[in-house]
Amino acid sequence: MTRKLPSGLAATGFALALALVVLNAAALADEAFIPDQTGDELSILDLEKGRIVARIPIPGKPAGVAMSRDGRTAFVTSTEGKYISVVDTAERRVLRRIATSDTPLGIALDHSGASLYLAGFYQPRLYKIDIASGALEATLDIGALPSGVAVTSDGAVIVTADRGDDQISIIDAAKWTRLATVKVGAHPFGVTIDPAGARVYTANVESNDISVVDLASRKLIGTVKVGKRPYAVALANGLGFSTDQYGGTVSVFDLATLQPIKRISVGEYPEGIEASADGERIYVTNWFSNEVSAIDAHTLQVIARIPVGDGPRAFGKFLRVTP
Repeated sequence: MTRKLPSGLAATGFALALALVVLNAAALADEAFIPDQTGDELSILDLEKGRIVARIPIPGKPAGVAMSRDGRTAFVTSTEGKYISVVDTAERRVLRRIATSDTPLGIALDHSGASLYLAGFYQPRLYKIDIASGALEATLDIGALPSGVAVTSDGAVIVTADRGDDQISIIDAAKWTRLATVKVGAHPFGVTIDPAGARVYTANVESNDISVVDLASRKLIGTVKVGKRPYAVALANGLGFSTDQYGGTVSVFDLATLQPIKRISVGEYPEGIEASADGERIYVTNWFSNEVSAIDAHTLQVIARIPVGDGPRAFGKFLRVTP
């Protein structure tokens, strides 16, 4: 889960990334909570000012992140520490840690905000954890090497990306049963459900494409070719955005036609990606160049590069709208 630097990284690109550019206007995502895996910390960014406002030590090589619906609490997975850090977003401190029995990576919250869904990368299982007590509520066997976890907006359905089996698992949250599996591309990692709960998008790192699954029929309905080793997908304004790790780009495609539109150059090894609540901005964490790129979701141009800590990943929901 830790990074290995490839040979021939361009120092000039990194230097340019450190040139701070302040956003022209604030979108509905005032702060970003970025797990810096190599640095063993959480960088908190003021996205309007374009700078780090706090750093919180998070040992154990943090990578995955989820944000509560009210923005008051962030949950960070430590892949080597085997625990989840519960972070008070206003006070900028770790409240406590929840121990896990497996390597934690993908994480999401249930609709009520009372429980966490956690993908155990090696077991492989989906875990349901009570947030208040930290107790394990339930486990469910799913496909091999599960990574991303997503939940429909009504909380009824959970989807996991089962990387080792080239599939997604579709799970009934209330009954805690697996309803179906659907074959997708090779080694799906990130998984995203649209706001309507109609479609699932998986980023398939080995086949260099995005799979689109209809949740109602539980069938694969389309595939979009993107850049090399896509990691995760964000949705905004009728467009899909995938981070292409090896390409150093974000691929943009039309959600209606599933046709590619553009590739946007960002930093080195982009991974975590999320759209602001109003759909105006796309924020991308660049693992090797230690920065967050902000993309205007209309012009499809990079409008800011914000330095963060060492090895930012931010796999999951990392944006917070401040009260």
